[in-house]
Amino acid sequence: MHHISLIGLTRFAGVRCGEAQRANDSPSLPYGLLLREHGAAATCSISQLSKEFAMTVLRQRMTEDMQVRNLSPNTQASYLQQVSLFARYFDKSPHLLGPEEIRTYQIYMTNKKRLAPSSIHTAMGALRFLYRVTLKRPWSFEDSLPLPKKPQKLPVVLSPEEVVHFLGYVKYRKHRVILTTCYAAGLRVSEAVRLRPSAIDSRRMVIFIDQSKNEKDRYVMLSPKLLDILRSYWKATRPKEWLFPGALPDRPITRFAVEAACQEAHRISGLSKPVTPHLLRHAFAVHLLESGTDVRTIQLLLGHRNLGTTARYLRIATNKVCATASPLDLLPRPVPTESEPTPPKLF
Repeated sequence: MHHISLIGLTRFAGVRCGEAQRANDSPSLPYGLLLREHGAAATCSISQLSKEFAMTVLRQRMTEDMQVRNLSPNTQASYLQQVSLFARYFDKSPHLLGPEEIRTYQIYMTNKKRLAPSSIHTAMGALRFLYRVTLKRPWSFEDSLPLPKKPQKLPVVLSPEEVVHFLGYVKYRKHRVILTTCYAAGLRVSEAVRLRPSAIDSRRMVIFIDQSKNEKDRYVMLSPKLLDILRSYWKATRPKEWLFPGALPDRPITRFAVEAACQEAHRISGLSKPVTPHLLRHAFAVHLLESGTDVRTIQLLLGHRNLGTTARYLRIATNKVCATASPLDLLPRPVPTESEPTPPKLF
């Protein structure tokens, strides 16, 4: 008699079998005993259990492949979710599916779900990892798993006056200090909420960002004005482990709480432009560029891996866009304005 562990058999595809949960307390129950006890009432067939078991083994293998490559926990969770959605759509284990099914799924995401190209990129990234790394399929992945073209959009940028106006409407002190830090140091909100008091180096006037995106450390400038704000906040709240603790003192505030506070402040501020914590980071970069800071320095401060990512701010900064005179201003005579048409002579 073969013994089948029922724990997590359905986790990859997200499909639950009626009796599998109740058997979790006895993970090594013989499957024959399960059938004898439940008979026709058991909702999982042997073939279904086999399929789900294969999915679970595949999920574990893919997880291990991501772990040995040191992908971030967020990336791992996102990839597993995307593969799970793909498997659920066809109700089959991914190892039974191929390029034709992937193409069908892409059409479904594009035409039926109308997902943004960035969301489709995430799904295709997960499937490329699964089939290229874990399943080692000898496909031409550029042809079998094509990526949609992303629209090249520029971020909306607040003026310095709009930044001051917006921050004045942030209701709670902690949220206002976090958002001010995002603007003053160009931090991602995920970096700002995980700051520790020890990261603020007032001697060297820098802030240490520990293991940010792509698991890179970096330093950013500490503005004297920001230092005064942080000192005042620290004296009033006396945080310990985290500079911005959440509801539980041993955990940092979540980025979702900061984003909610940002949206509330935006609503009552009356600004017509959208405002998010990340747009404050964009404003930091553009305002530095407009004040004469070179692109390479801004790249280091933002922690961008690719200089091209930072160079897009050149298309927004007014000192670059407006530095060249329009040819209209170079014309020798004023452009004639539109005059009233002369009425026709009747006689």
